[in-house]
Amino acid sequence: MQVKVWSYLKEYLNEKNEVHEAIEQVLNSEVLILGENVKSFEREFSEYCQSTYGVGVNSATDAIFFALKALGVVPGDEIITVSNTAVPTVSAIVATGAKPKFVDINPKSYLMKVEDVVDNITPKTKGIVAVHLFGQCVDMDLLTKIAEKHNLFIIEDCAQSHGAEYKGRKAGSMSNISTFSFYPTKILGGYGDGGMMLTTDEELYNKMKRLRFYGMEKTYYAIESGYNSRLDELHAAILRKKLVHLDEYIANRRKIALRYDEELKDTLLQLPVELPNNKHAYYIYVVRHPDRTKIMEKLKEKGILLNISYPWPIHTMSGYEYLDYKVGDLPETELAAKEIFSLPMYPTLTYEEQSYVIEAIKEIL
Repeated sequence: MQVKVWSYLKEYLNEKNEVHEAIEQVLNSEVLILGENVKSFEREFSEYCQSTYGVGVNSATDAIFFALKALGVVPGDEIITVSNTAVPTVSAIVATGAKPKFVDINPKSYLMKVEDVVDNITPKTKGIVAVHLFGQCVDMDLLTKIAEKHNLFIIEDCAQSHGAEYKGRKAGSMSNISTFSFYPTKILGGYGDGGMMLTTDEELYNKMKRLRFYGMEKTYYAIESGYNSRLDELHAAILRKKLVHLDEYIANRRKIALRYDEELKDTLLQLPVELPNNKHAYYIYVVRHPDRTKIMEKLKEKGILLNISYPWPIHTMSGYEYLDYKVGDLPETELAAKEIFSLPMYPTLTYEEQSYVIEAIKEIL
């Protein structure tokens, strides 16, 4: 048996008729860019996330970039975030001319250690990008108190947390602007790139709409300098169909995670922790062990193909050495990067496939 860490194929086959129906509808409409499907998906997704306005763009990287620009970030500003994240979180900050400042992580949840944020605030600090990593949310109550006290904005990076909840509030509903990815691997994924920004602020909403479309509104006249980054009609139509299944996807992910929890609790793996007040959406199921390399190699021999998110903290990468961080500056982030790896996690992972993974892990350990 071969088990991949992620696969969309079974899900696609289950939903093939809906997907093809969406594609046919768009192609027959003769409207391929910024049509009714984009508008409807922006509205439907923002409502699902307990927000007000949505702006669909080409990717979550662009979404973070536009969110920062809309909030007035300029070269020389500092933005606090984490090094334990995907490169796009940081590359979007850098693209504005701002400087990322990193805080360490909680070694059990791998989320931002919020109490360390205060120590990183300087007169140049403009805002915070809170990364809701692996499927659950940062401590937003504490982070909001800190942000309000120091007059900082918060952007929620929700690329990995569609449908996750914190104290009954959906990821993406607790900040000035939130950003999402619809990359294929995501909890709500399409069949290519895609992203969205959500906000409850009408002025920010209008600003972000202009930024994604050359700085224009309804005519060829640019009100301000803008860009070209649009969620296309085809993906919006497909994502509308898939949005209906999102709660089902999350329920299946949580069911799989619960079985992993129960079956692997007596092994030497450090298992994921669902924090108090959180509903974990389990974008990925991250485990930890000092002998990661050996375990992954032996699992690969058995046809079980796993992944590491992320093997290199961003502050240790050569592309970001100009930020003047050194190894040892973020010890929990650095240690986790050497030990974490992800078990297969996707809604259509079968009971038999999961059993195979569980038994293989027990045998190896």
